[in-house]
Amino acid sequence: MTAAARPAARPGWVRAVVTVLSALAVMFVLAAAGLWAAGATGLPDGAFARVVAATVVTAVGGTLELTGDAGPLARTGAGLTVMPLSVTLAGALVIGAGFLRPLRHRAVVPGGELAGWAARLALLWLLALIGLGLAARRTFAVDVGEGTLSDLTDLFGGAPTVGFTTDVPLTVVFGLLWLAGVLLLALLVVPGAPLPGRLLRLREPVRPAAHAVVLLLLGYVVVGLVVALVSAATRGHPAETFAVILLGLPNLAWLALTLGQGATWNGRVDGPFGLPMPEVLDHVLRAPDVATLNLRTLTGRDGGMWWLLVAQVVLTSAVAFLMAARCPAGVRAWQHAVRLAVALALTVLAVCLLCRISAHYGLSLLGIGDLGGGLSGELFLRARLWQAVGLGALWGLATGFLGALLARPVHRPGRADVPEGPA
Repeated sequence: MTAAARPAARPGWVRAVVTVLSALAVMFVLAAAGLWAAGATGLPDGAFARVVAATVVTAVGGTLELTGDAGPLARTGAGLTVMPLSVTLAGALVIGAGFLRPLRHRAVVPGGELAGWAARLALLWLLALIGLGLAARRTFAVDVGEGTLSDLTDLFGGAPTVGFTTDVPLTVVFGLLWLAGVLLLALLVVPGAPLPGRLLRLREPVRPAAHAVVLLLLGYVVVGLVVALVSAATRGHPAETFAVILLGLPNLAWLALTLGQGATWNGRVDGPFGLPMPEVLDHVLRAPDVATLNLRTLTGRDGGMWWLLVAQVVLTSAVAFLMAARCPAGVRAWQHAVRLAVALALTVLAVCLLCRISAHYGLSLLGIGDLGGGLSGELFLRARLWQAVGLGALWGLATGFLGALLARPVHRPGRADVPEGPA
């Protein structure tokens, strides 16, 4: 290999450490700020840091186990499944940028070098996951208030406690899978990112479509951020709104994406749980039985929710146009449509899995208290999965074909996605 062809610098351990620590720092800051805005600083026994660690664990796909104890005459139960996708997205962007930075200005990267660089990050990420798993555990006492339950807990020594702990092995497995997904997406999505020689053939058929759907997801997050900031400024409750922005903005933004496509979600809110933004979601889901959440039920409560359909048409058509414009003129319109349909179907599948919410808790002492008052609650939200995926594919076909037609005057004659600069 000549000096001109030799890479100027190979990724090293220092860069790997900086990448991992930077991602963890950003995720911890976002999680801490969001929990602070949500009022979690009042947790007893200095548990705030533990809850922040638990939030970061769930953001990378880790598993929390909720525990409860109320003495021999009592029963407690709790469960929680939710990903704070604001924290997830921030960590993914930092990790992806750090992963690609040493490889910039190159069209091709040897497979061995790429694997070695990824392995360094994976080893450091593994150590971070183990540390997070060991830190994310705490037990709290439950205040049952006054009345019958309070008297019975004093009489029988059944003072209830709840807590959380991390399943470290599962956290390590899912956390490493999360990292692998982030690194793979970074290679497939970012224009100009180098690929091993054997994978260069994926550049034209895969990268424009992958880049388009990532732009669509980020576009929804930006629009959601603007809406949230306007809501905080005009409707009050700024702390609550900023908690949502810092912890779960993509959860709501990407839910809006699927709803705009016509997808249906089922859910229920019971007890003190709630969806702080927008209020129409909370109103629809607070039904006596399982509620249906789609454009029809939302517009039945608030006619302005039709903007979800308008946003879907505008944003999806825009990214379809950009996708087609990045491809060479020889790619046919039906090929654009099929590629975007596959990409959007896979994106909707991921969104439906990532945005699922399930949370419940309850306390029963001598049969009293279960499902009663503030001592129990339930919140769940899940998509009708294959309906949503099918609708995503149809939207991809339609807008992909439309984008190809609109992009004909601006097609580039050569290959798509050829990076500038020295190879």
